[in-house]
Amino acid sequence: MKTIKTIARPALRDQVYESLKKAIVTLELEPGQRIMDKELAAEFGVSRTPVREALKRLEDEGLVESLPGSQTRITQIHLEEAKNAFTVVAALHGLAARLAAITISEEDIQQMEESNDQLKKALENKNVLHAVEADDRFHGVLLEASGNQEIGLALERIMSKVRRLEFSKFSSLDGMKSIEEHNQIISACRAKNASLASSLVEENWLSLGRILVGESQN
Repeated sequence: MKTIKTIARPALRDQVYESLKKAIVTLELEPGQRIMDKELAAEFGVSRTPVREALKRLEDEGLVESLPGSQTRITQIHLEEAKNAFTVVAALHGLAARLAAITISEEDIQQMEESNDQLKKALENKNVLHAVEADDRFHGVLLEASGNQEIGLALERIMSKVRRLEFSKFSSLDGMKSIEEHNQIISACRAKNASLASSLVEENWLSLGRILVGESQN
């Protein structure tokens, strides 16, 4: 595992959690890999307590599982779990789009356009990390504009399962299809068509899920 820079106080537990979660989602820590809290504490330059607290939180989210002897293993990627996660993610993002489209500003829409351009460039360069980050920024505009923080909080728990699968199967994605879907979402938002924006966003996530879990599209 790559050396992780020392973390300074405060909020050690949260910072360790975020660092480990990113390493798991991006597959720097691979499915099935065993890790030990003692070794992680040494790498982070912290005591074992914040590491254990972070690992407990990750276990609650289904990203790690406990083993005897103070060891933890990164969970395998389960397609059925990811499929179920996509259904929930699509519904929540669709709700955010429905709420956002009513009051979304032109500045918000411009941010979506910029993020979509960044996504296109990342896909052309086959840079999965930048592509995922750009996609997160695109949908993040709608989450913020929805004015409902509960949607984002609900998504935090399950998005990692979706993104981890996306990192593992990036080569199978048709990026240009996603770019076009995003353009349609932008048009619906600019027209203040909340119903259309919601259905387009939901289908955007569902179609991604169908590709990643290996199902044929209708």
